[in-house]
Amino acid sequence: RDMVEGENLNEVVNLVTKTIISAADDSIPKSGLSFPKNRKPWWNKYCTDTNRDQRRAWNVFRRHPTSANQIAFQRAKSIARWAKRKSERGYWIKFVSGINSSVTAKDMWDNVRRACGIYPEKRISCLRKNGQEVRNISDMVDVLAEAFASICSASNYTEPFLTHKNRTERIKLRFQTTKHISYNTDLTIFDLHTALSVLKHTSPGPDEVTYSMLQHLSEHSLLNILYMFNRIWKEHVFPDCWKHAFIIPMPKPGKDPQDPLNYRPIALTSCMCKLFERIVNVRLVHILEKNEYISPFQSGFRKSRSTIDNLMSLETDIRVAFLKRNHLVSIFFDIYKAYDRTWRYGIMKNLYDLGFRGNLPIFVQNFLKQRFFRVRMGNTYSNIFCQEEGVPQGSVLSVTLFVLAINPILSVIPQTVQKNLYVDDLHISCYARNMQLIERQLQTAINNIVEWSNKSGFTISAQKTIGIHFCKRPLHPDPELLLSGVPIRFQDNYKFLGIVFDKRLTFLPHIASLRKRCLRSLNILRTLSNTSWLADRSCLLRVYRSVIRSMIDYGSVVYGSARPSYLKRLDYVHHQALRLCLGAFRTSPIPSLYAEAFEPSLSSRRDKLSLSYYFRILSNDNHPLRGTLLNGNNNRLFNARPSCIPHFGLRMRNILPDTFHDVKIHTNDFCDHPPWMENSISYINPFGNFTKSDSNNSVLISLFNQHRQFFQSYQPVFTDGSKSLNHVGCAFFTNGHIVSYKLHSFTSVFSSEITAVYFALKYIDVHDIRKSILYTDSMSLLESLRSSSTRNPLIKEVKDFYRHLLSKGARILFSWVPSHVDITGNELADKSAKSATEFLTRPIVYADVRSAVNQWCHCQWQEKWNMETNNKLHVIKPVLSHWVTKLNRRCDVVLTRLRIGHTRLTHKYLLFAESPPTCSHCGDILTVKHILTDCVAVNRRRLRYFRSSSFDLSFLLGQIPHFNLFMYLKDIGVFHDI
Repeated sequence: RDMVEGENLNEVVNLVTKTIISAADDSIPKSGLSFPKNRKPWWNKYCTDTNRDQRRAWNVFRRHPTSANQIAFQRAKSIARWAKRKSERGYWIKFVSGINSSVTAKDMWDNVRRACGIYPEKRISCLRKNGQEVRNISDMVDVLAEAFASICSASNYTEPFLTHKNRTERIKLRFQTTKHISYNTDLTIFDLHTALSVLKHTSPGPDEVTYSMLQHLSEHSLLNILYMFNRIWKEHVFPDCWKHAFIIPMPKPGKDPQDPLNYRPIALTSCMCKLFERIVNVRLVHILEKNEYISPFQSGFRKSRSTIDNLMSLETDIRVAFLKRNHLVSIFFDIYKAYDRTWRYGIMKNLYDLGFRGNLPIFVQNFLKQRFFRVRMGNTYSNIFCQEEGVPQGSVLSVTLFVLAINPILSVIPQTVQKNLYVDDLHISCYARNMQLIERQLQTAINNIVEWSNKSGFTISAQKTIGIHFCKRPLHPDPELLLSGVPIRFQDNYKFLGIVFDKRLTFLPHIASLRKRCLRSLNILRTLSNTSWLADRSCLLRVYRSVIRSMIDYGSVVYGSARPSYLKRLDYVHHQALRLCLGAFRTSPIPSLYAEAFEPSLSSRRDKLSLSYYFRILSNDNHPLRGTLLNGNNNRLFNARPSCIPHFGLRMRNILPDTFHDVKIHTNDFCDHPPWMENSISYINPFGNFTKSDSNNSVLISLFNQHRQFFQSYQPVFTDGSKSLNHVGCAFFTNGHIVSYKLHSFTSVFSSEITAVYFALKYIDVHDIRKSILYTDSMSLLESLRSSSTRNPLIKEVKDFYRHLLSKGARILFSWVPSHVDITGNELADKSAKSATEFLTRPIVYADVRSAVNQWCHCQWQEKWNMETNNKLHVIKPVLSHWVTKLNRRCDVVLTRLRIGHTRLTHKYLLFAESPPTCSHCGDILTVKHILTDCVAVNRRRLRYFRSSSFDLSFLLGQIPHFNLFMYLKDIGVFHDI
């Protein structure tokens, strides 16, 4: 504690940092700062050892070329080759198992090339400054630093704004207050543990402290860091060392690498500071969301919001305008260097005007002051430069502060103009039958935006601001709109948040662009399927789903409104990818590809994603699209004009099954309980290390009786939930009284368990039970109650009611009990839940509805598959499910082709317009069934390998193929012809 009680906080922070680094130096090896060698990422110590043994054996054989030495060398060479291939495959499987939809095609190509030992050039060879080339690395880092500093310099502001800025900043913002405000309370160990639990591994800043070091500190050390944080929080001092950052320059793709402005600055700041920022950011975001300070039309960096919200809003407006035979004009604004030129005083003024006072705004104010950086390339550093304006790069708080800075732009746009904002991507639109009315409305909005930007420091780029006139009727001139006196350029299409909108909203340009990108990315699958380590089916399918299908999925709920004939152009990509992943023959039927890969069609997937998005909107009361979906004003007009494509809400209602029409979805109400106050509920496990699977029932009952004797003053309440094929129920039992309810069939077991606990708490409240203990056999429920980060609305409901009971003086405990071990109360609750008859009308949480949507889509697919009675694979796999195969690539391809019934041996004739091949033994048409079960010429070999000559294909090619299948194929000489 003496370490963090020093008078000078800067010295305290430096001392804590040095102590952590000193401990790390003793236990963690360091890597060099120089440019690393391009080693293959799969190379490990075992590869090094076997490679060394091979060289030694070769040297011995070279000096003494005897037979024994030759055999020893060949053995060592074989072991080294085996070690290399094993390591290659292990690395690839580990990498693929960790990828997700955020992995880009470029990232995948980079990893494939690294695995093959091919690395991109990392060093910057040359920069250009004032027309002269700079090649010395120490000069290049200074050139880059000067370029980055110039971007955020106050000299970039216009003269009128600089005058306004200087005049406004004379007014000092006084955030000091004596009032007790919740968000200004001391930071707690709960805050610190919560922030540490969500950290991801990132590079350290100038102080070299990593997140991993902080996560592995002892509880005593964390308490000392918390004490230091609270001193910074209350004494209003921001450590000088936290104001410095290292900048790593990354070249922008497709730009001239010699121009220093064509590099993206990746900032590395102090991890200890970012940990502090994360705690403060939780408080700031909670207040902003609770008081609705952020406009509902801002979708960036907000929970339950995404770019799709803005895209869907625009698509809906266009569909309604087309229905009413109106023009719709959209303007897409480009804010030049918005992040780097954000006016810092403007951020603080916004916080002041919103009523923030005390520790939180003062910390933000100190956080923004006097930021410095140095550019780093390898172990070469630039001089120190100052970042005059803009929010600090690489900081946790920066994103929230930027959203706060740009948020007022939406308030200056007239109500008659539609607007949406995703971080700094602003678009406005207006539709009407009269173009002059549209021009007046939009010009007013544009003028207001320009006026606001002139007072806030942002610069709207007139050259990059684009307009589109959406209209189905030809020969209508585009409107004439001015931005700061410069005419706005109108185009036939524009890429907005990753989706290309064309003026007739056919989405043809987007589909063509998407198809081209996906076909290019298919080369990844072609490369991987032919590598020396031969990536298997599961790896290839995971790569396809993460890299290619994710591109198709993005925005599919929006562009899915295109004509079916246009959307079919993407099916080729889907089918080609599945053929590559499975190794299926080119003539394989498409339904068989879907079934074998357990991958639905793109149309089915679009329906699933669209329905899930539809219910996600309905689950958010504050979503700007919710009113549009529930509003049926235009439904009659859409029905009267079937040639018009309906908007999203009506499209969903048309495909929505009857069982979903009356579903009332639970809305995610904002949690009023401050997240910085502990929100977890602990539980008791009276059985310790005894598990249900390893213990006798009598032992568990004895332990439970001992537990009840200790807590005999607490009234026991047993809760349980049950779900079967046609029934969902919940119940609780206490003091001889049973209460049970039947729930909606969409309700999950987890939700039924929570519902039982909720009504048990209500029973405790009504009957004024002062001391009680709730028993449940759901460990996942208890863990969710203990977690502070759950977003399940039912869990929030239980926690709110639990706090309500505590405020009334009740003492309530939670405990786990194993199910079905003859504990009387638990058995009664379980039986009552299964037999509940009183139906409880209750909203369903979004997660349960989404699961029901997935199940419905799977049933629709199964119904289509049931009609494929003539399909060869249907005989083997009548029920759609995921079949796991653990075969090498070659055998897996052979098995796939045999199951589908299309092989090179039997169906190559279709590609060359030839006659079907016949069996060389009996003259029958050559088919997979004939080869495996019918040909009498190989009956003796069937008996030898399969112990029978009479069986069906599912016996050989089912979920677990016969272990002698491939030996049989090799014996009859067709294995390599399949």
